[in-house]
Amino acid sequence: MNLLVLAIAPIFIIILYVYYKDKYDREPKGLLLASFLLGAIISIIITTIIYIGFDIILPLKDEFSVPQQFVKAFLVVGLTEEFSKYIIVRFFSQPKDAFNEPFDGIMYAVMVSMGFAATENILYVLEGGYATGILRAFTAVPAHATFGILMGYFMGKAKFSKNRIKLNLFGLLLAVTFHGFYDFFLFIDFIPGIWVGAFISLILGIILSHKAIKTHQENSHFNPKNGL
Repeated sequence: MNLLVLAIAPIFIIILYVYYKDKYDREPKGLLLASFLLGAIISIIITTIIYIGFDIILPLKDEFSVPQQFVKAFLVVGLTEEFSKYIIVRFFSQPKDAFNEPFDGIMYAVMVSMGFAATENILYVLEGGYATGILRAFTAVPAHATFGILMGYFMGKAKFSKNRIKLNLFGLLLAVTFHGFYDFFLFIDFIPGIWVGAFISLILGIILSHKAIKTHQENSHFNPKNGL
């Protein structure tokens, strides 16, 4: 039970943090819960199926090959996981009437990402124990949150733009890029000290996520400062 709490606690801390940053028009709790559950179940299923397909079509067996680990980080893991989250935000959350301001892109993308992270984190922590849980609480979980925020920032803009397709896909591409770099530096940890690159990527993602949240807050058409 303690391991389960350790696995889930950072997920809900991040959710609450982003939820209370949605100052002006908070989302229906039912839709947020649905997005979370879709991320926790459907995204994991989609990811697992694609992983199996990649393992058959493009087996990457050499753990000490930098090119193979690059492909694994960006194409197999980064693209697969972020795409599985993207399609839920794109086809479930974004069309909803409650998705009525750009900040909502961040909110729903975070819910889907945290749902995915919750399932993943529970599996890792139950297997790896307390040390794994503590480490992931400060690394993998916030990393998934930053990927979601960066993707959601552009998906939020997309709904209210004529360039919806481009902005949606750019959000996906940005999430894949940050996810790819984060994992790549961890995958090639056989190179001494290279893992530092993952933390640099995470810190940069956190900084950009903070700016993304602040920008959508300030520009919200529900913000009294903007005349509504």
